[in-house]
Amino acid sequence: MKRILTGIQPSGTLHVGNYFGAMRPIIEAQERGEVFCFLADLHALTTLRDAEALRQNVRNAALDFLACGLDPERTVFYRQSDVAEHTELMWVLNCVTPVGLLERAVSYKDKVTRGLSANAGLFTYPVLMAADILLYDADLVPVGKDQKQHLEITRDIAVKMNEAYGEVLKLPEPEISEAVATIPGIDGQKMSKSYGNTLELFMAEKPLRKRVMSIVTDSTPLEAPKDPEGSTIVALYRLFATKEQVAEMEAEFRAGGVGYGHFKQRLFEAMWSYFAPMRERRAELERDPGYVDEVLRRGAERASDVAATTLQRVRTAVGLR
Repeated sequence: MKRILTGIQPSGTLHVGNYFGAMRPIIEAQERGEVFCFLADLHALTTLRDAEALRQNVRNAALDFLACGLDPERTVFYRQSDVAEHTELMWVLNCVTPVGLLERAVSYKDKVTRGLSANAGLFTYPVLMAADILLYDADLVPVGKDQKQHLEITRDIAVKMNEAYGEVLKLPEPEISEAVATIPGIDGQKMSKSYGNTLELFMAEKPLRKRVMSIVTDSTPLEAPKDPEGSTIVALYRLFATKEQVAEMEAEFRAGGVGYGHFKQRLFEAMWSYFAPMRERRAELERDPGYVDEVLRRGAERASDVAATTLQRVRTAVGLR
């Protein structure tokens, strides 16, 4: 059975891009492999400076995952910082990772260009990500298209480690769904908390409707034909609607006579309906706050059992044991 691993950074409220890019793939993976899923709170420290916000983000992310269908009996679900082996392995990997490899990380350059502080944590983010993955001998790692380079860096680091100390670490393979590789935000760029362009999973009805209605469009008149291929509205609608419904919207775009506001309203209704059962499940979970704590505690215990075995292998190989 393949071991499948993924993590998600609780640096803010989870959104549609997180759901289709990371959450749904890992929930579906429960049917075909041994799944490890973690909340990457150590990674969140690179950008988040509010302790209470981080604690709340972790709890909300756990609730979101459980509401959306993650089964803690089938998935090892844990908080990254509860497994100390992550940071110890990161240090060992730091010692074999060329600086030039990290300097080529596109994500780091992009975030700094957009104004994020160029701290050492942000720079060495790929090394911690490598530790997150290599610690569990993962076979497959579902990643968005934008994270593919980080997994390539993980493999490069593992190769460096194995060249230095023998076959210590297993090289993982990326698993990318091209259909949802990049989810657009309301401004047409990739949906990201960093860009402030997200549609949150469990936003209240009125704020969500307002957010959807603010999707950026061009100035094409109502009566004129419109291009569905370049439309953020259509791209998002494809995530929630049937093929027939999408085809109908695309035809109306090309025919003209329907304004963007009407299409946005249709998108809102599809999204609101899609997440309705998950909203109900989340409300149930919120009524039992101790449940989330227990799920994460048990998940950390299970993760630690695997992580400790890998780290002992690494310690022996490098001479720390």
